[in-house]
Amino acid sequence: MQEIEVRRVKVPEGVKVNVVGKTVEVIGERGRLTRDFSDHPVNIRIIDGEVEVSALWPRRREKACVGTVAAHIRNMIRGVTKGFTYKLKIVFAHFPISVKVDGDRVLIENFMGERAPRIAKIVGSTKVIVKGDDVIVQGINLEEVSQTAANIEQATKIKNRDPRRFLDGIYVYEKLEGLVS
Repeated sequence: MQEIEVRRVKVPEGVKVNVVGKTVEVIGERGRLTRDFSDHPVNIRIIDGEVEVSALWPRRREKACVGTVAAHIRNMIRGVTKGFTYKLKIVFAHFPISVKVDGDRVLIENFMGERAPRIAKIVGSTKVIVKGDDVIVQGINLEEVSQTAANIEQATKIKNRDPRRFLDGIYVYEKLEGLVS
């Protein structure tokens, strides 16, 4: 008897999924995402409008990889249909922080009264919008959007001070599925 670990991901209408070897391409109304899973010990194929991720005779690591790859494909499908939005809040007590988008980076000026701006990198095709004391990070690739939000949050991390007293920074306060304007 052959043991097999299988996960299936439904493909909704309006989304096209192409699998070539272990490269998965997802095309939807918001765009196109491609990802290579060749470093994972899994088999990927399309059966009856579903993407099937499987592993033969799986050990613990292979079972984990099957679930991980299925979750990545599910996030790719959600990205091309709805998109992802992270909202960050600019918080300061004394020195007013100003945030600007400059190409593929975010400039955080006057943080804690510093003269040199702090810089956070924008990853991939992510869009960053500054509205008042909110910073909105949007895109179709969940990993790029979340990494950009983390870069912005990390750029304002304060070292060698009591974090309960010095609350200045930019913090993620809401994660949404869908693009908000």
